[in-house]
This record gives sequence, C-alpha cells and structure tokens, in this order.
Amino acid sequence: MGIATGIAIFLTIWWTVLFAILPLGVVSHAEAGINKGDGGDPGAPVDPKLRKKFFTTTWIAAILWTILFLVLHFRLIVLPPLPASWT
Repeated sequence: MGIATGIAIFLTIWWTVLFAILPLGVVSHAEAGINKGDGGDPGAPVDPKLRKKFFTTTWIAAILWTILFLVLHFRLIVLPPLPASWT
C-alpha cells in the first residue's frame, strides 16, 4: 500500500466512522424541553460535542486503519491484482 493509497483509505474510514459516531449521545432541543422560539429547529442538538467526537473518530479510524494495514501487509487477505489497463 502506497502513501497516497494509505491516506485515501484512512480518510474514507475516518468519514465513515464520523457518520457512525455523530448521532451518539445527542439530545435535541425538543427532547430537552427547550423552546427554540420562532425559526429554530427543535431537532437541533443542544450540545453536539463535536471536538470529542472528532477525537474519538480519529483514534477509532487509526485503529481500524492499522488493522487493515496489518492484514494486507502480512497477506492474511490477498487482493487480486489490478487489470493491466489500470496500471
């Protein structure tokens, strides 16, 4: 796995994990009983805790990427070669 491929795979894993982590622990204004007033969305989160979710996403993605790298490096799963027209 080359550097560019590794970075691309990490970013793909990171975004996938982020979308899995985002809804965890979210309390909406409607659930908290807070009136948003005119024009506010009652489904908006009270405190999304994005910084914590970004750090959590990063370390989970790093663990998953490391596992994938080790599986590919030690050839526990062998990927088929690309067709000659792609190289």
